[in-house]
Amino acid sequence: MITILGPTASGKTYLAANLASRFNGEVISADSRQIFRGMDIGTGKDYDDYKVGGVAVPYHLIDIEEPGTEYNIFRYQQDFLTAWNDINARRKLPFLCGGSGMYLEAVLKGYRLVSAKPDVAFLRSLVEQSDEELELLLRKQRKLHNITDLENRQRMITALAIEHQARLNEQTANESPAFPKIASLIIGISFPRGLLKKRITERLEKRLELGMMEEIRHLISLGITPERLMRYGLEYKFGARYVTGEISREEMFQSLNRAVHQFAKRQMTWFRRMERNGFYIHWLDGRLPPEQMIEVAVTQVAEYNKSQIPR
Repeated sequence: MITILGPTASGKTYLAANLASRFNGEVISADSRQIFRGMDIGTGKDYDDYKVGGVAVPYHLIDIEEPGTEYNIFRYQQDFLTAWNDINARRKLPFLCGGSGMYLEAVLKGYRLVSAKPDVAFLRSLVEQSDEELELLLRKQRKLHNITDLENRQRMITALAIEHQARLNEQTANESPAFPKIASLIIGISFPRGLLKKRITERLEKRLELGMMEEIRHLISLGITPERLMRYGLEYKFGARYVTGEISREEMFQSLNRAVHQFAKRQMTWFRRMERNGFYIHWLDGRLPPEQMIEVAVTQVAEYNKSQIPR
């Protein structure tokens, strides 16, 4: 397998699709939000990037659930394996592509997870606590996977419930079938911070022009509450606050732009931690012309594929 990762707005999909086109491959998304149908502009589904030379490159794990559906890492692992096995069975090369660090690691590291019913009593005890108490509890956990868990009350409760359930099911997880070890070349795209911030701002402006606020209004008209929408990422969090009149358009733009810049920084922190934990990432300079970047990556993939051939 080939993995393409990088921060938001780095051009991962374009690179992955072009490489998949060259190597008879298919793309598996590792994006925690693009699984939802109808949430297109706010999640950055770059459908056009999957067309290379006028030919559509097959992709997986995009538009597989209705908005509002509960989805988690356990389900992603199962859906990933289904797609991965299908691609391999047809003698195609899988390209894992995304920026959701936990989704990537769930595959590359092979988290051992189980599906279990929530502890209702524990959840009720969390609801009764203040935001400050929830944050203190969360910071005391042995693992704080993602700082975005501190963004709002619901995320803190969810993160604490996951940690609690993980401890309850540790023995079950150890007895469950191990996630297969998948060898993967990992290619990352990086930009100087100032240039990446510029790309993020320009992309946000384009998304607004394409109708991101109209998309949010439509989702609300379908019965998805603004409060629930806010759980689906920064674009929906600040966009929902704007369309409901809580903040002005200028406040929405400035707050969202700043928050995405911070998110991209956290993504890079996650990837650097992956490197410290033993993952080797072949970093490509995002400033390279697109065609030159593709050719550099093509050479890396070709060499990697050659090294995997049994001798």
